[in-house]
Amino acid sequence: MTTPPVRPRDLGFLLHDWLKLDSLLAYPHFQEHSRETVDAMLDIAGRVAADTFLTHYKAADQYQHEPHLVEGQVRILPAIHQALAAFAEIGMFAAPFDAEFGGLQLPQLVYSAAMAQFMAANVATSAYPMLTAGNAKLLVRYANEALVKACALPEIEGRYFGTMCLSEPQAGSSLADIATRAVPDGSDDLGARYRLFGNKMWISGGDQDASANIIHLVLAKVPGPDGKLVAGTQGISLFVVPKVLVEGSEYAGQRNDVVVAGLNHKMGYRGTANCLLNFGEGARHRPGGEAGAVGYRVGGVGQGLPIMFLMMNEARLSVGLGAAMLGYRGYRLAVDYARDRRQGRPLAARGGAPVAIIDHPDVRRLLLAQKAYAEGALALVLYCARLVDEELHGPVEGRGEAASLLGLLTPIAKTWPSEWGLAANDLAIQVHGGYGYTRDFDVEQLYRDNRLNPIHEGTTGIQGLDLMGRKTLRDDGASLAILRHRINATLDRARDLPALADFAHVLDVTWARIGALVAHLKAAGDDAASLAQATPFLSAFGHAVMAWLWLDQAVVASSLPDGGLPDGGDAEEAAFRAGKLAACRFFFETEVPRVDVWLGIVGRRSDLTQTFDPAGF
Repeated sequence: MTTPPVRPRDLGFLLHDWLKLDSLLAYPHFQEHSRETVDAMLDIAGRVAADTFLTHYKAADQYQHEPHLVEGQVRILPAIHQALAAFAEIGMFAAPFDAEFGGLQLPQLVYSAAMAQFMAANVATSAYPMLTAGNAKLLVRYANEALVKACALPEIEGRYFGTMCLSEPQAGSSLADIATRAVPDGSDDLGARYRLFGNKMWISGGDQDASANIIHLVLAKVPGPDGKLVAGTQGISLFVVPKVLVEGSEYAGQRNDVVVAGLNHKMGYRGTANCLLNFGEGARHRPGGEAGAVGYRVGGVGQGLPIMFLMMNEARLSVGLGAAMLGYRGYRLAVDYARDRRQGRPLAARGGAPVAIIDHPDVRRLLLAQKAYAEGALALVLYCARLVDEELHGPVEGRGEAASLLGLLTPIAKTWPSEWGLAANDLAIQVHGGYGYTRDFDVEQLYRDNRLNPIHEGTTGIQGLDLMGRKTLRDDGASLAILRHRINATLDRARDLPALADFAHVLDVTWARIGALVAHLKAAGDDAASLAQATPFLSAFGHAVMAWLWLDQAVVASSLPDGGLPDGGDAEEAAFRAGKLAACRFFFETEVPRVDVWLGIVGRRSDLTQTFDPAGF
């Protein structure tokens, strides 16, 4: 029997017991679904993930199977083709889209839970559909009908894949500095047509041979009347640039002037082709005989970055989900290994047979930390997925609140799993001992894969600037007030449970300190001095959010009807709930004390990093 990469009870608790999926399914938009159809989809996803994604996890990481160039075309492992075909066959490409576009109209919460299984099985292969879904969602929302029909619908069917082309060799996260040019070239049935010239770097899925076409979403600047590019982000526009020009284009069927200039060979995610792409520089591929890659503008001139943020923010949540699942899989492997590996004796023993290392307190400490990090990270991202559903399809009066809270939590949902899921992978290697850093065990590869995620879709430092700058110092406080209101609701329930009342007090004091610090920073002015400490602020805020989510889960685990548990009940379920309470306790005893340290660093607003002369390095 196929063993899914994620324990069904882990997902069941989060979806049904904690996040109350039934209340989402009551929204008119999701009325065609039920708990039974959701569970069936998750079961199918788990089996396909195990049978087609997990089976080539190690092969795709090997040097001889990495993506490679053959006459300008990127070739990827054939097993990836087969896995993505199976993914399409069960409707996963279509799952989150509305029925009018051929989708299954699943809640984002359910889709994320399904994707969690594929990411746990093979995060590199999962990157192809992850990017394709984000690409198609942007087109469905912002593109004209002709582009949706020609580009988005084949992506939803799983025939075309998609990318996002932002960074350039000289401009990584500093998008204001991009230099790719888009020159007007008339129009045709697909809309306003342009010729693009420039280079894009770090393009995941930038080329491959698993799909019939690739739809590139490219940020570029339209020259002004003086022929010069507009400085800053205000000049950025967004363009659809297919690898092969699509129906409706004057040049339909012709290969576009998009050329792979090279491949990036990374320490992880090796199955994901990562490319340097040249637009408008390939003499062999010139639609209509003219230079330049043909692209079609989405939205108005200069509106590219705000539109692209739809895909960027979704990608940040997806990075968080992938990081959580890499941490989760490493944790589950470490638990299995600790149960099987026999070494040493109990601390008080002077002889006897070796015991399983899971019986040693320090190994249990390592496993509890992994559980708190990995399961906590998954809870955070799924909570944000539910906010997406509330914002788009919930009662009208609550949509603004959901959008505001989602915006506040997005840098946390991207960064916290990336940093602490990686920490879980580090501990999984430690549990395995010397075997952990050999290629015989998956935990070393999981660590290498996850090390990319603190950089993917905006580094930790950039997320800290976003949280402290736009979401805190320059915000009117409404988002933080919404978050505090939801935390207070958890506190009210936790105070009535003796085992959790002390944690409720600690959490209340922690958030009061954060509120006081934010007020102090706003009153002090000089945002530059505060922003210099944005990363420790992000760390403190993220840990405080996680403490809230663990306490909220512990309240639910403590309050579930037990049907006689533990006497005469299901021992496995009793152990599951005890595990949730232990992880909550561990987090409050071991992790929450870090928050005060980080807040102290932020509050002092040291000028060291601003004033230190780099010559001292």
